[in-house]
Amino acid sequence: MVNVAILGFGTVGSGVAEVLTGHESSIERKADGLIRLKYILDVRDFPDSPFADRFVKDFAVIENDPEVDIVVETIGGAGVALDFTRRALAAGKSVVTSNKELVATHGYELNQLAREKGVCYLFEASVGGGIPIIRPLSQCLAANEILEIYGILNGTTNYILTRMIRAGLSFDAALAEAQEKGYAERDPSADVDGHDACRKICILAAIAFGRHIYPEQVPTQGIAGVTLADVDYAESAGKKIKLLGRAIRREDGKVCAYVAPHLVDQANPLAGVEDVFNAISVRGDAIGDVMFYGRGAGKLPTASAVVADVIDVARNMGHRKALSWEPGGEDAACGTDALASRWYVRAKAPVDALRSALPGCKLLARREGGGDESACLTGSPLTQGELEQALAGLECRSVIRVLD
Repeated sequence: MVNVAILGFGTVGSGVAEVLTGHESSIERKADGLIRLKYILDVRDFPDSPFADRFVKDFAVIENDPEVDIVVETIGGAGVALDFTRRALAAGKSVVTSNKELVATHGYELNQLAREKGVCYLFEASVGGGIPIIRPLSQCLAANEILEIYGILNGTTNYILTRMIRAGLSFDAALAEAQEKGYAERDPSADVDGHDACRKICILAAIAFGRHIYPEQVPTQGIAGVTLADVDYAESAGKKIKLLGRAIRREDGKVCAYVAPHLVDQANPLAGVEDVFNAISVRGDAIGDVMFYGRGAGKLPTASAVVADVIDVARNMGHRKALSWEPGGEDAACGTDALASRWYVRAKAPVDALRSALPGCKLLARREGGGDESACLTGSPLTQGELEQALAGLECRSVIRVLD
């Protein structure tokens, strides 16, 4: 029998408890043995919970219990969750987590500690929620040299952009709707400013390219600056605006990782990913392009991925499952300065001024007319520095990369 302790009884933690206890027979069959939920750690009281007899408030109870084999960390953040994870691993307990911030910032260290103690540190749910991506990336695609990973990594921002495109809502109105439906937090900055997607692309890049990439090394831009004018101009060009996280391995081995809005062609499968759904594309030298699609968050989808990791650990008790990479550093990642692409530009300027600044550009029109502004797609790929130089003297209102 394998004993499990859950840290945190919020949305994901309660979902894990439900899945573990509600699917006992099928989990026992898949894990080749019984998995028992022994403890739940939370500072709050849950007297009416069906798990009321399993709650504890002192982590030391779990840490010092030799019967606890697996600790499921769903607290979030990189504060107490980091302390408890270190202590659990040091005590010889495997840890499974959905905590993207912790993995993105301390994944290398925690993997090394797990290796030293001969236990596992698994985090399938930290990137795609219920979408399997980490295990396929590290196992099924292991024969490939990964060239690029990119995709829609945040369901909240994808919902907001979908409502702007489909319903003509402003950013503020779409955000308010997302908050009403529970898709966005009261403080939505982690989502709309791109930080959530940044942490996820860091984790994917580390697994794909073998070096730890830190969030502070990833230029990050959110969607707060996207307007309905941008949505209309994109539509006139046969494109949709999506917030993408991207990680590209350059020929010199460095990783160019960033998060930013992009104009995506409507023929691209990513353009059809709407509402709270996520999609992640992986480009390998042997397999070409593959895409993983599904709900990127939510109580039960995320709990499903967490419990799958628990089953994996239980099935391989005594045999460490390794997910590891080399340490990061200044030589591991580079900025986007050298990354050339086509661009969408909207500026307070007459058409002739835009044509003069960007020879060969494709002018765009919107249904309601442009008023005192004009917009275009650049004709040839430019780096951001080259674009800024070309647009010097113009009052730019929006500049967005085009995904080609």
